[in-house]
Amino acid sequence: MFAEEKILIGCNENTDVFLLPKLANRHGLIAGATGTGKTVTLKVLAESFSDLGVPVFLADMKGDVSGLAKVGSGNDFITNNREKYGLDAKGFKFKEYPVEFWDLFGEKGLPVRVTLSEMGPVLLSKILNLSEAQAGVLNIVFRVADEHSLPIIDLKDLKSMINYVVENKDQFESQYGAIAEKSANTILRSLITLEDQGGNDFFGEPALELSDFMQVDDNGCGIINILDAQKLSLSPEIYSTFLLWMLSELFEKMPEVGDMDKPKLVFFFDEAHLLFDDMSPEFGKKIEQIVRLIRSKGVGVYFISQSPADIPDDILAQLGNRIQHALRAYTPKDQKAVKVAAETFRANPDFDTAEVISNLGTGQALVSVLDEKGVPTVVEQVDIVPPQSHIGAIEDDLRNQLINISTLKSKYGEAFDAESAYERLLTKIDENPNIESEVAPEVLEEVKAQTQQQTPEPQEEAPQQPQQPGAVDVIGGILGTVLAGQQQTKRRKTRKTTTEKVVEKAATQAATTVTREVTKGIMRGLFGNMK
Repeated sequence: MFAEEKILIGCNENTDVFLLPKLANRHGLIAGATGTGKTVTLKVLAESFSDLGVPVFLADMKGDVSGLAKVGSGNDFITNNREKYGLDAKGFKFKEYPVEFWDLFGEKGLPVRVTLSEMGPVLLSKILNLSEAQAGVLNIVFRVADEHSLPIIDLKDLKSMINYVVENKDQFESQYGAIAEKSANTILRSLITLEDQGGNDFFGEPALELSDFMQVDDNGCGIINILDAQKLSLSPEIYSTFLLWMLSELFEKMPEVGDMDKPKLVFFFDEAHLLFDDMSPEFGKKIEQIVRLIRSKGVGVYFISQSPADIPDDILAQLGNRIQHALRAYTPKDQKAVKVAAETFRANPDFDTAEVISNLGTGQALVSVLDEKGVPTVVEQVDIVPPQSHIGAIEDDLRNQLINISTLKSKYGEAFDAESAYERLLTKIDENPNIESEVAPEVLEEVKAQTQQQTPEPQEEAPQQPQQPGAVDVIGGILGTVLAGQQQTKRRKTRKTTTEKVVEKAATQAATTVTREVTKGIMRGLFGNMK
C-alpha cells in the first residue's frame, strides 16, 4: 500500500496499478506456475491489507510466508525496482508486520481445534471420502446425537455414537431409515486413518473462535493470521475441508454489512485446486453460493492456484481482481491453460495476452482489477512491487518467541476434554437398568463369563472365618448384579480373556478403595475398552 489509501500491486514504465480497498471484497485470483512469484504477490497484498487495518488469514505451504514477521532487507532485484519506479517516494520502507501463527497440529503455531459438531456430517463426509450410503449413516448418527443431547466433540465421541446407533438400530430405523452395519464399520475404519493424520489433535476443545482472526494491533494494523500448512499439505482433504469450514462459518455467523470502504477480513485460499479436485456438484454449488454472498459480509476471498483452469467457471466469474504470473506452454494441455488464462482478461490492444503470459519473468505479472464502477480494467503487464518484510522463512527461535507472547496462548494453548457423547453414553450404561439393550451382546457375554470365572464355588464344609473381600470379588459381584441379578455359580477353569486381564489390572489399582465412585470409574473404563 505504501503511503496511499489504496493498494499498489505493480508498476510499469507508464502506470501504477492499484487495487481499490472498497472493491477488495469482490474477491480475486493469483495464478501462475511454480517459481514465478505467487508467494511474493501474496505477501505484498497481505502487507497492504494489514497497513489498511484489515485482518488477513492465509496458509503458509512452504514456510516462507512466515517472513512477514521480520523486517525486510534489500537485494539487487528490490534495489533496482525501488529506484526504477521511485518506490521510496511512494512510501516504501522495510518493516515487520503483526502476525499470529497457527497450526492444526500445534507444532509451529497456536493449536487450531474444531469440534465435530461444528464441522458437521457433510464436511466430515468429504474428509473421509464417504459414499452416499455411508454419508447417510453418518447423518443419522449426528441427528441422533443432536436429539438426545449427546455432543460430538472429538473422535472418541463419534466412535461411541456410531456404536450406540448401530447397537440400537431397531429403535432408530423406524424414524431415520435403514442403518447399515457395513457402512458404519467403513466409517469407523476411516476414522482410524483420520486419527493417523492428526485428527485427535484437530478435533476437540477449546474450539477456534473465528472472531480471534479479526484483530488489529495497538497501531491499528490488521493482524496477519498465518496457518502453518507444511505438514497439513500432506493431508489435502483435511486442509481443503478446514478452509472450506472457515468460509462456511464466516458466511453463517458474520452480519450483513453492505458496501464498506475496506473489507473486514481478507481470506487467501492457497492451493485452491485441492478444494475443487473431484468436487461433487452439490459441494460446487455450496462453494459458489458462499463466494457469491460472503462479500456482503465484508469478506474478500482470494484463490491462489497454478492456473485459472483450476477454478470452476461459476466461481471464476466472481473473481474481479486478477493477477496472472507466467504459465509455461510446453504441451497441448499447457497451451490450453494459457488460452483460458488469457481469455479471463479484458484485452489490451498493445500486446497479445496469451503470448505475454508464456514469456513473463519471475516477479512479473498481468494484472486487471475493478475500477471505481466495478468494471475490470484493461490488463496491464507490471513488475510486482517488492514486499517490505523479510523474504524467506524466519528462525524457529523468533517464531517460538512470537507464539509464547501471544495473548491467545492462554486460550488455545492447552486442550481440555469436557463431558460429551462418550462420557454421557458411559453414564447411560452405568445408570440404565436395562443395560443389555445398550451394549453389544458379545460384550455382555464376555463380561458375564469373566464374572463367573471370578465367583468362588459354594462350600459345604463348616464355614470358615470370614475374610475381607478382594477388589476383584467386589467388582465381580457388582457386575454380576447389574448385568444379570444372578446367584453365584460354579467356577469354570478357562484361559484368561483380555477383558479379565483388564478387570484384574483395574482391581489391583483399586485394591484399597471399594466405594461406588471407584467402582463406577472401573466399569466405565471397562466398557470403554470393550467398545
